Amino acid sequence: MKTYSTKEAARQAGIHWVTLLRWLAAGKVVASEEIGMNGGKHWRWTSTDISKIRNYKKQHFREGQGRRSKKQEARSKK
Repeated sequence: MKTYSTKEAARQAGIHWVTLLRWLAAGKVVASEEIGMNGGKHWRWTSTDISKIRNYKKQHFREGQGRRSKKQEARSKK
C-alpha cells in the first residue's frame, strides 16, 4: 500500500501541514506509521488515513471560514 508524507497527506486533504501536525499532537487524527529518524519523528499516511482527515475537517470546519461554532455543530447534527 502506498504511503504519503505529512506534507503530501495534508495537501491531499486540503489543509496546511502544520494543521495536520497539530491535529496529530492533539490526538484528533492518527497516522498509520511512525518512523524515528534523526532524533525526531516522521509519520506516513495511507489513503484511508487521508480520508479520515477529510472527514474530520468536514465535521469540524466550514469551507473557507474556519472552525464551526458549537451552535452550528448542534444544528448540523439534527
